[in-house]
Amino acid sequence: MTPAARASRPLVWAGAAVFAVAVVLVLLTVVRPSAASTAGSGATEAAPAESSADVGFARDMSVHHQQAVEMAFLIRDRTTDASVRRLAYDIINTQANQRGMMLGWLESWGRPKSSDRPRMEWMGHPVTASDGSLMPGMATDTELDELRAAKGREAEVLFLRLMTVHHRAGAEMARAAAGSAVTDEIRHLAAGMARAQESEISLMADMLEERGATP
Repeated sequence: MTPAARASRPLVWAGAAVFAVAVVLVLLTVVRPSAASTAGSGATEAAPAESSADVGFARDMSVHHQQAVEMAFLIRDRTTDASVRRLAYDIINTQANQRGMMLGWLESWGRPKSSDRPRMEWMGHPVTASDGSLMPGMATDTELDELRAAKGREAEVLFLRLMTVHHRAGAEMARAAAGSAVTDEIRHLAAGMARAQESEISLMADMLEERGATP
């Protein structure tokens, strides 16, 4: 290698290094979102406020669902009727799964799963508990004791009546959340929940009629 070639080699390396740095900077500019873009996406993904319908609904409906699952387990063990037991299993599986989703969202939003805020405050009409019934539609402690003591057709009719009232109130809450929530998760879940519970209300009316009872 000539002295001139040896002298020019550092300049070639330096030029290559500069080119490599330039390529990296271009790639970073293309791949990384701008600060404004990052800030904008953060704003759209912010957790709903503590006082929002999303948080209030997720908390309240989790409690509402918990009692529905409890009543479904009670009737499952107090009847041999296939249609009633099938309905009970559907309620257990569906509402336990939905409850888990709502509690998971509360955790992901950094919101506590329980609160001292009045139930249904997010709907504009806070309520207080009465005989263990924390919200409209929920069975009282007295009614749950009656269900525990009943068997056969008596238990079936009582369960269907209590669950019909439970579903009516639940569907009303779900429609309110579907109309006022800010997150897609709650809006979509609540809308589907309202439709499903209204369908089961119709089913339970038919089941009550088959047993010579009214809702």
